[in-house]
Amino acid sequence: MSQIFKTKRRVEFRDTDAAGIVHFSVFFNYMEQAEHEMLRAVGLGVMLETGGQHIGFPRVHAECNYRSPIKFEQVVEIEIEVQRIGDKSITYGFMFQCEGRLVADGVIAAACCELSGGRPVSTPVPMAFVEALKPYCVDPPA
Repeated sequence: MSQIFKTKRRVEFRDTDAAGIVHFSVFFNYMEQAEHEMLRAVGLGVMLETGGQHIGFPRVHAECNYRSPIKFEQVVEIEIEVQRIGDKSITYGFMFQCEGRLVADGVIAAACCELSGGRPVSTPVPMAFVEALKPYCVDPPA
């Protein structure tokens, strides 16, 4: 069974819309912030240099399903698991909860790309990423 990375965010006033609830677009920021926090926790980042390559992980897919509103000053708990590590991409799954209720769930897929040539070119996910993320992977690669 995979581990789940957990983090928390307090809803800031700037995150809310005219109705006083978190604006839908903010969930994508929360997902990215949580992903970065998880990567830092395992000694990685979304930008790295390895084998003379400048590697980054641009997003190729993002989705979020909204279940229940959250408001200013509430604390949202975010859980992340790695749904898939492919040859050239990583897919993360997110679950948001507040006060014991499901708020939202989402997915982000990021392609591993060489960034030095001016245009991103897909490249295999570095083994350091694979090994560091294996504990959080639902179906770890062999």
